[in-house]
Amino acid sequence: MDKKLENARNLYLRAIRDAEVDEVLENYMGETYRQHSTGVPDGKEGFAQFFTDFFKRNPKRDIQIVRDFADGDYVFMQVLQNLNDGTVQWVTADIFKADKNDRIIEHWDVIEAYKKNLPHDQILGKFEIKDLDLTEKNKATVRLFLTEVMQNHNFSKFENYISSDLISHVPEISDGSAAYKNYLLDHKVTYDFVFKVLGKGNWVVAYSKIIDQNQAQAHFDIFKLKNNKIVEHFTVTEPIPKNEDLTNSGKF
Repeated sequence: MDKKLENARNLYLRAIRDAEVDEVLENYMGETYRQHSTGVPDGKEGFAQFFTDFFKRNPKRDIQIVRDFADGDYVFMQVLQNLNDGTVQWVTADIFKADKNDRIIEHWDVIEAYKKNLPHDQILGKFEIKDLDLTEKNKATVRLFLTEVMQNHNFSKFENYISSDLISHVPEISDGSAAYKNYLLDHKVTYDFVFKVLGKGNWVVAYSKIIDQNQAQAHFDIFKLKNNKIVEHFTVTEPIPKNEDLTNSGKF
């Protein structure tokens, strides 16, 4: 396994699941740790401080890493958190940045409540990485889709990127390209900026600031591609806190 991917996994499993925070600070994080997670103070000390209280509030923690991959200095991870025997359930999408020694030095995430009983589960599903030789092509396709359609609102090109039989794991959006397109138009969704695009083979992830019904949100799109089109779609979305409520340098 890629060492940076292993370190990111250990951060989640050993620290957040198993409460072995000191082990993580000493072995898997770099000398510094910059944080972009809502409510978590910056730095390694802030990480330890936040999770000391988190463990008291959530003595039972089941952490399931559903899909993850490394791309350059970055690791993407999508996680289902079951806390206190499932009384609280969260879906998270995370990006970790590693230093030259593959230790984690920066973290971004978006957290959303897990919704059950959907036609296609909000996070669970088959995850198989294929078409490694198409990684850069697939990333370029997603960038063009986000630029031409999501930012410039050229919806005449929508079907160039989205398969007509799109599988949607988004609670508010039914299957098919038409349902996705109609949702975007009805909600007047605008992508203010795309912060990061990561990919591995047939999977591409974009982390963006979007405006949905006049509300600013931190937003992950997780796309699966086939034959140069998006065929499956997951999202994780979180309202962006006000500046006065931030405990670190913000979502981006």
